[in-house]
Formats: sequence, C-alpha cells, structure tokens
Amino acid sequence: MTTSQPSRADARTSVETVFRLESPRIIAGVTRVVRDVGIAEELAQDALVAALEQWPRDGVPDNPGAWLMAIARRKAVDLVRRRENYARKLAEIGRDLSETAPPEEPADPDDIDDDLLRLVFTTCHPVLSAEARTALTLRLLGGLATPEIARAFLVPEATVAQRIVRAKRTLATKNIAFEVPYGPDREARLGSVLDVIYLIFNEGYAATAGDDWLRPSLCEDALRLARLLSALMPKEPEVHGLAALLEFQASRTAARTGPRGEPVLLKDQNRSRWNRMLVARGIKALSRAEATTVGAPGPYVLQAGIAACHAHAYSYEETDWRAIATLYALLAARAPSPVVELNRAVAVSMAEGPAPALEIVDALTGEPALHDYHLLPSVRGDLLARLGRTKEARTEFERAAALTRNERERELLLERARECGS
Repeated sequence: MTTSQPSRADARTSVETVFRLESPRIIAGVTRVVRDVGIAEELAQDALVAALEQWPRDGVPDNPGAWLMAIARRKAVDLVRRRENYARKLAEIGRDLSETAPPEEPADPDDIDDDLLRLVFTTCHPVLSAEARTALTLRLLGGLATPEIARAFLVPEATVAQRIVRAKRTLATKNIAFEVPYGPDREARLGSVLDVIYLIFNEGYAATAGDDWLRPSLCEDALRLARLLSALMPKEPEVHGLAALLEFQASRTAARTGPRGEPVLLKDQNRSRWNRMLVARGIKALSRAEATTVGAPGPYVLQAGIAACHAHAYSYEETDWRAIATLYALLAARAPSPVVELNRAVAVSMAEGPAPALEIVDALTGEPALHDYHLLPSVRGDLLARLGRTKEARTEFERAAALTRNERERELLLERARECGS
C-alpha cells in the first residue's frame, strides 16, 4: 500500500532521506545473503535507483525502509541464483534464499545478534589497515559520505575515497566471509569498532554538512550499538567508557538546538532540558568502566570522565574546569592528537583564563591536520574576543564560517563575527 502520489521533487526527497536513514541496515541485511560488503552496497544502490523510478509514479510506500530492503534482498537472491555455485549454496541453506536466515554459526553465549554490529565487526577485519577499516565502516554503517569521513579523519577527501575502494577490493579478493568473530579475534577488532561507533555518533551530534545541526538517527544507532556492545563484553572498560560517553552526550540533545533548529552552545544551554535518565545511565556505565579498569584509564573512559564533569555541574560556570583540564592532559598523554589539545585549550581557558589557552591554540596553528578544521579559528576567535581583541576575533570567526559546511554552524559563526563589530 502506498500514500497518495507526491510530486516528483517530493518523492525524490523522500527517497534520498529514507535511503540515508536505512542504507546501513539494508547493506547489513543484504550482506547476509551475498557475503560481500562491496556487492551489498551496490545492490542497496540498485534499490535506491528502483525507488527513484517508481515512487514518483506510484507514490511513497507506507513502509519505505521495508520496501527498499525487499527490493535489495530480491536483487541479492537473483544474483546468487545466477552464480554457478548456486546449487551448492541452495543445498547448504536448505530452502529458498528469499525466506532464509543466515547460516547458523557456532553456539556462543557472546554471539552478536544484530546485523549492524555484525557488519561493524566484519568490516573491521585485521586484513585491512586501521584507517581503511574505520573509513569503510563509516561509509557502510554510518551512511557517511566521503567528505564527512574526511572531516572526521582530518585528511583529504581523495585519500578517504582511495581507502574505501581499496578496502572493498581487499575484502573481495581475500574472500573475507561475513562472520562473527570470537575470542581473541573479536578483542583484536574491538578498538576499531569503538572508534567507528564513536565517529558515527559524532556525525549525528554535529553534522558535517547540510541544513541541520543534528542527525538524531545516527546518534540513536551509535548509542544502541554501544549499549549492545557493553552487554556483550562486560569486562571491557573501554566499551563501558564509550557507552558512558555517548549516554552523557546524548542527554544534551534537546538543549543543543533552538526553536528554529539553530545550534545552542554548551555555555548557553538550558540544563533543565538535559535528559536526566540518560545522565543516570552514563553515571552507571562510567562506574562499570572504572570498576573494570586495571592500570591507567583508556581514552574513552577519560572522555566519559570529562562528560561526567559537565553532567554534574548545574551551570557552565560551576563546572569543575580544572578537573576537566587535568583529564584532557591525561587524554593527550594517552592518545595525543591536535583535536584533543584544542579541547584542552578550551578547558584551560575556563580554569586559568584565555591568555594561557591562546598560547596552546597558537601552537596548533601550524598543524597540517587542522589547516581546514573550522573549530581551530572558532576557538581562537572566542579567546581573542575574551581578551578584548575584537578585530582579530572577527577575522577568526569569519574564517571559521568559511570553512564549515554546515549551514546552521555557519550562521552561528557569522553572528559571532558581527558581535565583534567592524
């Protein structure tokens, strides 16, 4: 059953919106059939083309996601049937592929009963480099476009595109099966899996491009995967740390945008709108992380600790900024990166004032990875404004606005520039 016929433009918009939301699940479901992530993505794209042809003519289905999945799976079944070894596969499976579940895997109390998480572990196979694993999984599972992934990695778009193409080719040529890893193999892939879930959440939390500041569906998928992984691996502190971090971050969602969808900065947020249930879940997950930590805490546990400091504060000014600055220093030592250092500068500015923080930021201006990173001039502009150097601050905000691809963020930065005067 379909709704009334929409205009061609409306139907196309509906197709693109639904596909962006549903493509990770479609790819994961189709991979169960074809056992090849590259082919699965192609078949998902074929379903998109079919929707673009039919929906403007016949109307948008009542359940568009299920419609796309059905088309993609049908194409997958047709493809498998055309293969020379179809008879052997049919004998193994024992019934029509269009109705079948995936082949049974070894009984295991830690089995992963979730297609998306299953695909995360599959694309994080050690045959790929760490960078290729993360880029491919963000493409397939997060539904992120190449520019969005490039922003997450702070590398050129061409580099990301090459990584994704090579990763697909490697998985195909090495005949890597769509399977659930067990024991040490699962643990070996864990770091990449955590990174992917975190980056998917981040893209939903502050969209790289487009008209919307938030993409809630990405945040929800990432949070669900983190919770599932936390239940699956209860003795891994970093898993609990990531879950805690995402719970804390997700708790602020309702307060992060204004009536017109405009971004609301942390210092201006109405904390009564923070979701206290998610905060409580974050505190509980952080307690589990700390209870299972042996030795120095890992990066996600440290980041969860930083988020907890914000969650415990009744206002921006009452935040324990010295504790946050200390945690960022520990994080910089454990997982050094220019982005971590930039965040540390923000904490230092609140704990000690803008002048010492500006020294940290100025030392980062020569970092190649931050050359086109809009938050560097944004933070620098804020520090300059607080020091009364408004003309320089205006220049920095305007540069930051020119670098961002998100319309909402650009508007916010240009408003900050106007506030600094001419």
